[in-house]
Amino acid sequence: MPKIFNGTNKKERQNKFLMDDLRQQFTDALKDNQKFFDVPLSEEKINVLADYYELVQKHNDILHLVAPVPPETFAVRHVLESLFAEKFLPKNALFADIGAGAGLPSLPCLIARKDLRGFLIESKLKKANFLREILTECKLEDRAEILNRQFEELEKPDVDFVTCRALDKFIEKLPRILKWSKGCGLLFFGGNKLGENLEKRGVKFERKLIPLSEQRFLFIAKN
Repeated sequence: MPKIFNGTNKKERQNKFLMDDLRQQFTDALKDNQKFFDVPLSEEKINVLADYYELVQKHNDILHLVAPVPPETFAVRHVLESLFAEKFLPKNALFADIGAGAGLPSLPCLIARKDLRGFLIESKLKKANFLREILTECKLEDRAEILNRQFEELEKPDVDFVTCRALDKFIEKLPRILKWSKGCGLLFFGGNKLGENLEKRGVKFERKLIPLSEQRFLFIAKN
């Protein structure tokens, strides 16, 4: 009997080979660039971050979590930049991440720091379900909760910090975010325009240039 060619299995093997290669490029980039961010990562944490990267790639075509980028760019621009914020979170900090989307900056920080806890606020149901899958796969369910609402619809949890990165219409929503996060520390990612708008609203902040960037900053403030 002639051998039946199984095209599906071949495609699956090709996809696995491709993902294994992307994963290796991602982990190599983390190891090569972590020194610039002063973020020492153990092999265990790098493996979990690589699991997270794989899950983002798996769902990205449908959910549009992040713009398609090479593995090295994802490692530096998304993961290590997110981890730049964790040094400004004190031990056992509880935070809220507004517009969590792909889980940036919250998920890398939760993976890197077992003492942190967080609320990830995401209004789109499919993205919220993706974040729940990440919590399960990365064993973060006991330290994080997904809130599938617009932040304005929620009573602010009793958190120490509010963080926000790459939120759609961030500048437009800034006055409402500041009102909602009253009494909390702020960790906002953005450019000079965000700094200008914070100044206009009388927010006193410290501006930290993100490593390996020229115009991206972390703004640290007490609201």
